[in-house]
Parts: sequence; C-alpha cells; structure tokens
Amino acid sequence: MKPTSIDISLYPHIRRTNDKLGMLSLMEAYLEAMAIKNYTPSTLNNRKFHLLSFMEWAGQRGLHRPTEITKLILERYQRYLFYYRQKNGSPLSFRSQSNRLIVVRVWFRWLTRQNYLPSNPASELELPKVEKRLPQVLSAREAELILSMPNIDEPLGLRDRTILEVLYSTGIRRLETINLSLYDIDWDRQSLRIQQGKGQKDRIIPIGQRVLNWVSRYVEGVRNDLVCEHSEQALFLNRFGNPLSSRQLSYLVGRYIHASPVKKKGSCHLFRHTMATLMLENGADVRYVQAMLGHEDLSSTEIYTHVSIKKLQEVHRLIHPAKSRQEAQPSDESEPPTAEDLYHALYLESDEEIDDS
Repeated sequence: MKPTSIDISLYPHIRRTNDKLGMLSLMEAYLEAMAIKNYTPSTLNNRKFHLLSFMEWAGQRGLHRPTEITKLILERYQRYLFYYRQKNGSPLSFRSQSNRLIVVRVWFRWLTRQNYLPSNPASELELPKVEKRLPQVLSAREAELILSMPNIDEPLGLRDRTILEVLYSTGIRRLETINLSLYDIDWDRQSLRIQQGKGQKDRIIPIGQRVLNWVSRYVEGVRNDLVCEHSEQALFLNRFGNPLSSRQLSYLVGRYIHASPVKKKGSCHLFRHTMATLMLENGADVRYVQAMLGHEDLSSTEIYTHVSIKKLQEVHRLIHPAKSRQEAQPSDESEPPTAEDLYHALYLESDEEIDDS
C-alpha cells in the first residue's frame, strides 16, 4: 500500500522543490520504504505528522536539508517540545514529547543507513524519561452500572448496550470493534475472530453467551433495519447504515461513562483495562490475559498485575500487625499465621491439588 498523499499547505515553512536531498523528498522516500515493508496506514500517517511538525520547525530556522541538522539542533527541538503549549494552554506530556522525538530519531537512522548522511546526528539524543502511570479501571459493580445506561427500548440504545457488552467481555480495542463483521462471530464455538488487529495480527478470543445473546438481539432487531446494502458486513452501524467511525465510537462510549453515577473518565480503553484487571483478580493466568488482549510483549500485560490488588488485600488482611492486633482475642495463646496459612489464603479459590512429586 502506498503512503497517503502529503498535504503541506498547513506547513508554510516547508518548501516543495526538486531537491532530491531535501527533507520533504527524503521523507517521502522514507514513507514509501515503510509502505513497501507493509507498515500500516495509521503508522505511516503518525510518522508523517511528526516528521512534518519537525520539518516545519526546522524550516522556520532556514533548515531544509537533513545534512544541516546537528545534535545541537535536535536538542534545541527537544527544548521547543518541552516549552510548547497546545491550544488549551497545556504542555505536551513527556510521553508525547518522547513519541515525536522517537519518530525523528528513527528517520535519521534510516537516512544514515541509506547513505544520505555520513553520520547520525540523532544517535546520542537522550529521550525524556516517561512517567509510568497505572491505568484507571472499573469495579465489576461500576461496569454493570455503565452497561445499564443505554435505553434498550430504543434501536440505537440496544446497539449501544451491545457495544458496551462486547467491550467489557472481550477487552478488544476501539479499531478492532469498528472493524468487526458479522462473519467474525463463531456462534457454535462462542468465539470472536479479530482480523488484522494491532500489528496486523489475527487472533481468536472467547466471547460469553451473555454477550452473544445481546449481539443476536441487536442483529435481528436493529441491524437488519439499519443496513443500507446487503454487501455491508460491518457488525456495528450508525443511524445511516454506515460503519461507525473511531470518533463516533469514542463519543458514544464516553457519553455513557460520563452520564453514569461512576465518577471516572475514559472511553473504550477503560473497558479494556477493566477486563484485564478483573480477570487477573479472579485468578486468570497473565499469559491468558495477554492472549486476550493481543499483546506481543508480556510486559505490556504485566502492568495490570500492579492494578489488581485483590491478592495483596488478602495478604494485608492476614498478616499486617495492626489488623492482627485488632482481631486478636484477649488470650495470649493466639499464634501468627504460618506459611501454609498464607498459601491457603492466597489460593483458596483453587480446587487443584498440589503435586509433590
């Protein structure tokens, strides 16, 4: 797939010339090389945006060729990102700053490997330290409160309830949700096929009978009336019979969260975080959760082990001295919990026998 056409009308300091060694020409060559390697359009658009932003900043300073860029200039650009203020007056997060710098650094590495540059000025550029924040999650009670918000007596309300049920049950991403088709559901095996998810990878995940009941109700009672063309395969449609856009899906999910008694912010990804955390709290192995979420790296999934505190609460309740003192009997014969007591408290819900062989 070829990279999308580049509109530079919003970047007045970027010059389109016949200079094959100019930044714009080399950026187009880079994007084409990435497209040939089958990078997704969203990745290409993301890199194009960040590179155009850097080139606009450089163009304001009379810099139009990569050979004119030095490590000192890149450090000045890094300071510019630090002091930059968005339209609402807020600064860029350190993660956003880092993402922009990474794209520029990768581009200069490619330029060096393709012999457009004798050396890489970005090789020693130090990225800002990105803060590590835990995702916000819902409790099971809070999730059910949000699920009950749509008015299922209305056609679009029934559609919205079905969408919320799918997000909560499967934890799939926003883009994966809008790309679902009727034929991705295996009713007999109670599974859902995710086609070309993040990283252009397919996966099959389980979907419960409760969700299937909602999907069946929506398809038979609402979707068949919304669809405009028999060839349209998208599962979730808007009022005009077209597939939902990413913005539409984020808006409707966020609207129900905001209108609910739950005082938490978020949209589609909030249900993804919730599903993963609640599964871990209920005893799921982290590798099964990894398969559900479609994470390539286990470390991406392990962040939810820091959010899940059910086991930690049981340990705290059992062995913290303040709690023990509160529940202690007047008699001095009470003994502290043994290692075996702690083990059974942690794994009480497991019916598996321990193999001592």
